[in-house]
Amino acid sequence: MDIRPTPYDHPDAVKLNDQVQLEYAERYQGEGDATPLDPAMFTPPGGLYLLAYNEAGEPVATGGWRAQDANDEGYSDGDAEIKRMYVVPGARGLGLARRILAELEASARAAGRTRMALETGDQQPEAIALYTSSGYDFCAKFGLYRGYDSSRCMAKSLL
Repeated sequence: MDIRPTPYDHPDAVKLNDQVQLEYAERYQGEGDATPLDPAMFTPPGGLYLLAYNEAGEPVATGGWRAQDANDEGYSDGDAEIKRMYVVPGARGLGLARRILAELEASARAAGRTRMALETGDQQPEAIALYTSSGYDFCAKFGLYRGYDSSRCMAKSLL
């Protein structure tokens, strides 16, 4: 697998984002994630967006982080917020999400971020298992979905 930095608005990134939005809508019986995202949020050093390609050159996984600091949505100074972690169904179980997560953490640490934070949901047990096994703990809720019962926020120190 080839994991490479890619702009958030690259056609392959848009393709996988569309797929993850459909999965969110199915799992939560509604719409996808409405968090406003701008491609500039994922531009180093204030963020990073990664795509993984299989041997055939097809995009199969994605993940990114964007810098956050203390604000009225509950973020803390030094946060790097994970967004759009996704692996296509046919590539699941190959360790791609764990590899992307490790690269995101290393990049955020190198950019001076002190905590990796994320929001997922109670209908994504695979995501919760990945993050828990990678050293993330549940934390106070933040972000757009902080008022939702189904929201699960997690964080890990990068220090």
